[in-house]
Amino acid sequence: MQAHPSATGLKNLVLVGIVLMLLGDFLFALNDAMGKWLVTNFSVGQVLLIRSLGCFIILGPLILRQGPAELIRVERKGLQFLRVLFATLDVGLFYAAVAYLPLADVMTFYMAGPIYVAALSHFFLNERIGWRRWLAVFVGFCGVVIALRPSSAMLSLPSLFGIVGSLSFSMALVLNRHLRNTSDTTLVTWQMIGALIVGAVLSIGAWQPTTPVEFGSMLALGVVASCAHLLITRSLKLAPASLLAPLQYSLLIWAIALGYLFFGDVPDLYVIVGGTIIVVAGLFIFHRKNLLETLPPEAVARDGH
Repeated sequence: MQAHPSATGLKNLVLVGIVLMLLGDFLFALNDAMGKWLVTNFSVGQVLLIRSLGCFIILGPLILRQGPAELIRVERKGLQFLRVLFATLDVGLFYAAVAYLPLADVMTFYMAGPIYVAALSHFFLNERIGWRRWLAVFVGFCGVVIALRPSSAMLSLPSLFGIVGSLSFSMALVLNRHLRNTSDTTLVTWQMIGALIVGAVLSIGAWQPTTPVEFGSMLALGVVASCAHLLITRSLKLAPASLLAPLQYSLLIWAIALGYLFFGDVPDLYVIVGGTIIVVAGLFIFHRKNLLETLPPEAVARDGH
């Protein structure tokens, strides 16, 4: 029996959404690898500044289409400022961490983002979570501790950069939910303006001359990151989030592959075990949330959530 044409078309859209999500994740991983290469030779501030300028190659036409005035007419300006602050901390600390640590190590810290979001949402979004997901949050945090290589030196400065950066990333995601009525173009534009300002300040006294290739690579960071964001945003409009969200963990696979290919980094046993625990805990949290959202209220009540 042949599928109804509309059903076939829907399946094709979902497939396109999956492909766009995977491509967006790959571009984010590529962006991270490029950033690691650049911050070994240039200050984080200089990379942030030029990267932010590169973003406007993509954002410029979107801002003109939306109308520049829309950037000013935003909801809840205090939360907008906090989101820009956390998003800037996220990207700045990420580059500071990868300057000293293997890409896969830093990405492992960031893969704990969904776990942090689950815990933070309980307090900031009034999203009640039950004991099973709290247990998964605890197990996921144990995975982060293992990935840190338990020792007296586990809280090194680069590791702290990665942990605080991943927490900032999670706070930015939580604030995104609060500001979901704001357009993506506006959110990303203010995020890039924040990174540009911080980059300019941090570049004072730390600016180094660049070759055309190096300058172009920093601009390309912004172009690649913007394209990745747009691809993932589009994918979420074509396929269910419940199907796409677990694909985000492909970032860790790409981080390991690109880290080995470009930098010769091989993740040790601590990172592999810790990363596996983090991914499993994150998938469980997402599965429970998705399951409870599809159950009738009376079933949820019996389940204790």
